[in-house]
Amino acid sequence: MQLQAMAVGNGERPLKIALLGTGIMGAPMARNLKRFGHDVTVWNRTYVKAEALGGEDLVVSESAGGAVAGAECVLLMLSTGAVCDEVLFGTPDVPGVVSSMVPGSIVVVMSSIPVETAQRQARRLGTLGVRYVDAPVSGGERGAIAATLSIMAGGSDEDVAQLRPVFAALGRVTHVGPAGSGQLSKLANQLIVGVTIGAVAEALLLAEAGGANPAAVREALLGGFADSTILKQHGERMISGHFAPGARAEVQLKDLRTGLAQATTSGCDLPFLALAESLFATMCSGERSALDHSALFLELRDRCARGLPS
Repeated sequence: MQLQAMAVGNGERPLKIALLGTGIMGAPMARNLKRFGHDVTVWNRTYVKAEALGGEDLVVSESAGGAVAGAECVLLMLSTGAVCDEVLFGTPDVPGVVSSMVPGSIVVVMSSIPVETAQRQARRLGTLGVRYVDAPVSGGERGAIAATLSIMAGGSDEDVAQLRPVFAALGRVTHVGPAGSGQLSKLANQLIVGVTIGAVAEALLLAEAGGANPAAVREALLGGFADSTILKQHGERMISGHFAPGARAEVQLKDLRTGLAQATTSGCDLPFLALAESLFATMCSGERSALDHSALFLELRDRCARGLPS
């Protein structure tokens, strides 16, 4: 089976896509794929989270196998590499979706998973006649809703090129190398995000402790050399105290830990990554684990109040 190489609307037919995982990111991604003209079926382990999409002209399947039946492209937006493995390859009691997939179709894992897990999945699926691309994303809930995600794709030139009509509905794709390279790029992204959240939080706390207005300080920094998406979006969250999750702290911690493991495998000493992992681990040891990752600000504010070093 060959995917169409041009976007819907340029004379090509829609693609038949199954999207597995309709959480904070997956649900708006499914909507955008449908809006782009694709034929989309969704599934989620907790059915009620997918059920609402049925009222939006999306097909909701009660089983993962039913969702992928006949699909040309199967997107996974699940929580961990282990969950992706379970859904793809099954358990002793439940068959994996690969048994229901069409030969020549393609799996696109958009979850953040370990590099070696992506490489192993690619090899295993290849022996079964199913193609594979790992394509984790950055941009959070806002990017998923606005279809402005940054997509880091690892796989063959041909497979990534044929997926461009899919990626075009979700954001901007960059082909970064063979299978597993997308996950390496996401680890780099999460290192920068984790460390920068800490830096922005400390900067605002420093300004506040010295008697300045942190909101005014943030405004002064916008457009300067310290400006960033995190200063814009998460700096605003820190000042307003709005920490409903767009990206949960516990997921940030998972990715930082995966990055530390990869650094050990690669022989890299990355002290900023280690510090960020330690701070998020402390934050996630309590009730803040389900808050947005920008809520690291609260952990650092507590440390300041106790007179502890960051």
